[in-house]
Amino acid sequence: MALASSVMVPYAAYLRVYEPLAAFPEPERSYWARYARRAETPTVQDELRRSLADLLPTPPVPVPVHESSDAFVTVVDGVTCVCPWRTRLRGWQALEELSELLPAPVLDAALPPVVRRQAAADYEEWLERNPDARPWIRTATWHVPVRWFALFGDGEREYTKSEHGPVLRYRTPMVQARRRVARGLRTLRDSLEEGPLIDGLVDVGRWLEEFHPRALVELDYGGLVHAVPEGQLAEDRSAAEVAEGLAALREGDSDRAGEAYEKLSDRWREVRERQFAS
Repeated sequence: MALASSVMVPYAAYLRVYEPLAAFPEPERSYWARYARRAETPTVQDELRRSLADLLPTPPVPVPVHESSDAFVTVVDGVTCVCPWRTRLRGWQALEELSELLPAPVLDAALPPVVRRQAAADYEEWLERNPDARPWIRTATWHVPVRWFALFGDGEREYTKSEHGPVLRYRTPMVQARRRVARGLRTLRDSLEEGPLIDGLVDVGRWLEEFHPRALVELDYGGLVHAVPEGQLAEDRSAAEVAEGLAALREGDSDRAGEAYEKLSDRWREVRERQFAS
């Protein structure tokens, strides 16, 4: 379909975890091992096109009927690692958040209440059978949450160009990501009162603890690269600014920490405001 082949939205960023095959129980481990040996595996754009295709029917299908059997695959130091899409689980979780993001009339027009109620009932029933389920992918639209940058160092930044446009991502070993979360939390709690920044980092830390210690953590700007001028994207050093702010707090320099945070906030506020542009 021509429409599907040209899709480059939404403007979303992704935090992904790739786990080694050893992290999966059988028979899932064998399935992913065979899957990873394929000549070609789906791309980020393939996942996006499939999810958008479900919104075309009337009524729309907010959550896939069946769980995805696809994953992203990468090799780390000779070890094959996979990041299962788990599209159905992520769809349910995203549906729960929609009421906080969209006005009720808009939400009702896009996804009728009867559709949402059925999806919620299906999710509740599914959770009873899968109480420990968690996604390997987290998504944020029109921004990258500040807490995500705390997991990475500037030296792990990768900026390249592909056939679909620029790619900006960070990758780090799980052990390093957990270490940075723990250190960042100590710094924030020593310097600030409890609040959204601390709560958000605690949440990310708990999520990371669910995975294999030899996993890989990836922050991918995804579709956001199409919402930022290429020059600004090339100069984006958000992870370095978060590290600078945390270092300043550890040194008791609140002014320098404030400057780093303000610079970061201004950049992402400008990006988020573009969603309202005509």
